[in-house]
Amino acid sequence: MLIYLTIINLLEFFLMGLDKLFAIKKMYRIPEFTLLFISFIGGSLGGIIGMYLFRHKTKKLKFILLFPLFLILNIIILFLTIESLVLQQNPAKRCKKRAKA
Repeated sequence: MLIYLTIINLLEFFLMGLDKLFAIKKMYRIPEFTLLFISFIGGSLGGIIGMYLFRHKTKKLKFILLFPLFLILNIIILFLTIESLVLQQNPAKRCKKRAKA
């Protein structure tokens, strides 16, 4: 899981920098959908860092709102995944959790 998140965030960071370079040189641009999709599937932190480091897409409301929203969703999904894995490995915690409810 951590390897996936590292790779997807590095990819998003790299794409933000590359798209900024393409914008400066007036070359083919990376579609906004691609940048947002990669952010949605886990690359939101890399997107936020790239957005502000490269000063790219910082005036686009879509990116200003969706990158942090996707980061929050990614953190929630990561937390739930880790919690699920912990409960699978330790059934005693699952029983204690049910007993409290």
